[in-house]
Amino acid sequence: MTKLDAEVDDLIAACHGDTRGTVAALILVNQQLETELAELRAQMAARPFDEHMVHAVLH
Repeated sequence: MTKLDAEVDDLIAACHGDTRGTVAALILVNQQLETELAELRAQMAARPFDEHMVHAVLH
């Protein structure tokens, strides 16, 4: 069993064996993460360009 398989089993167990509930929970978490990412992108777009920041992120 891989680590991913074990994590999937743990998630399904946390949802009391309800695979549909597990998928729904994962979709909700993904939506939250996408919202946070969009907010962070908007914050970064509103900041003045800093070449040093780009260098720090890329390295």
